[in-house]
Amino acid sequence: MYDMPEDIDVRADGALRIITLNRPDALNAVNDGLHTGLARLWPQLSEDRDARAAVLTGSGKAFSAGGDFAYLAELAADRELRARTIAHGRELVLGMARCRIPVIAAVNGPAVGLGCSLVALSDIVYMAETAYLADPHVQVGLVAADGGPLTWPLQISLLQAKEYALTGARIPAAKACELGLANHMVADPLSEALACAKRIAEQPRQAVESTKRLLNMHIERAVLATLDYAMTAEELTFQSDDFQTNIARLTAGKS
Repeated sequence: MYDMPEDIDVRADGALRIITLNRPDALNAVNDGLHTGLARLWPQLSEDRDARAAVLTGSGKAFSAGGDFAYLAELAADRELRARTIAHGRELVLGMARCRIPVIAAVNGPAVGLGCSLVALSDIVYMAETAYLADPHVQVGLVAADGGPLTWPLQISLLQAKEYALTGARIPAAKACELGLANHMVADPLSEALACAKRIAEQPRQAVESTKRLLNMHIERAVLATLDYAMTAEELTFQSDDFQTNIARLTAGKS
């Protein structure tokens, strides 16, 4: 469904749309195709008038392992690709914040970097007992322009947001629920998320969509206040010596 690359699978189940990040052999790490597809996804989902709710999950063992190291190296070297990716990041964040229908995240495994951001921008979150969140942007030398710092201060205390953003520490599922970054820790997050989505799809449509819009106005206002600075700052850190050194080390270690 939709105009999506093979790295994103979208299928219909009645009024539900099931969105699967589909690079299982790479732990759904974000490459150019996946990032570009995510930027295009949310407006198309909003325009799909038959859709009433969506479930977002990952294929295989992970929700998303974050940025693919080879892709990050490309971004460091290719100015045009970097500019396009930064623009897509802005579209992705605002598109998800403005999405017409509720998005329920089924976090089946690690949700790192952009994967963590997708969880933070979802409306309801179910996490597997072994899943965790982490935003390691700073650890590799980047500003998290589309990461946790955009939304975490609305969801947890500012002190906690600073700790996890500045250290990149993992947030296990139980801790994520305790903090308010997830709703439920469950054995089967996909089945629970689908059940929740079906319950929402059965509610009065206009009331659901307007209530979601009302709630997400808080997120959108917060995001708009910081997003342009964040995107500019991230673009600069892609060119920093620290990032260049770190990504060279990471890609060498992977090979």
